[in-house]
Amino acid sequence: MSENTKERRCGTIAIVGQPNVGKSTLLNYFVGTKLSITSKKAQTTRYQLLGIHSAEDTQFIFVDTPGYQLKYLNTMNRGLNKTVLHALREVDLVLFLIEPGLMDKIDEKILSMISADTPIVLVINKVDLMKDKEKLLGLIKTFDALERFELIVPTSVKKKSNLIELLHSLRSFLPIQDFIYETDEITDKNERFLASEIIREKVFRLTGQELPYSIAIEIEKFEQEGDTRRIFAAIIVDRESHKPMIIGKKGSRLKEISMSSRLDMERLFGGKVWLETWVKVKKGWADDQRALKSLGL
Repeated sequence: MSENTKERRCGTIAIVGQPNVGKSTLLNYFVGTKLSITSKKAQTTRYQLLGIHSAEDTQFIFVDTPGYQLKYLNTMNRGLNKTVLHALREVDLVLFLIEPGLMDKIDEKILSMISADTPIVLVINKVDLMKDKEKLLGLIKTFDALERFELIVPTSVKKKSNLIELLHSLRSFLPIQDFIYETDEITDKNERFLASEIIREKVFRLTGQELPYSIAIEIEKFEQEGDTRRIFAAIIVDRESHKPMIIGKKGSRLKEISMSSRLDMERLFGGKVWLETWVKVKKGWADDQRALKSLGL
């Protein structure tokens, strides 16, 4: 093999950190499309989602994980924390996202769960919010002294600063092997799953802080004929009092949720979408093992 010929590399990269630190936004940037849903609500990401970016000689397989947390540990959230732990055990590299500042107990807990044999790239996100750049240099020195991180990369995922450089820096940590996925694949999830996630994001975004995050989406029917998809989806809530928060006055909010979801689906799927949504009450579903299993959690 000549010096100008690079071996193919392919590997898995877990993106971990606390809720709302920018994990899903970073994955979406690397994949080049809106694949993982985002919102300001904690535990927006509930599933282990693969986002695949294939370059000429490298396939990056990113694993988006739920935000690790120690609060509100109902049955669902305990399961989500286990998802994070499972992901950390089976990847070639970890991207550990934090916000500017020293690590707290949750960050330290995440760090302790990563094998000493797994390389870690520390990503300090939201540095655009730091007015004193000297503090950033001090942080980098502090983290470097831990001798736990292969690289420390300051960035702003929202402003897309330093992200191309970050992606290029990951290549050397991936094993030399052929690609696992076809070069045109961007995820391991099917359209039914992606449709449910899009709807869940719109519920979170359009209800603001009024509605607790314990809602779920159940796709009851997904039909496709040519480029047209007909999707029937139930929005699951925990209490009867939550229904009007989603439905809104004369159904206005539910209509907005459906319209916004449909437009995102059409962009992602590349075809016409006919979407029908309604609200269903399942009391205590977030602590019900049977309900969680039926919802893929």
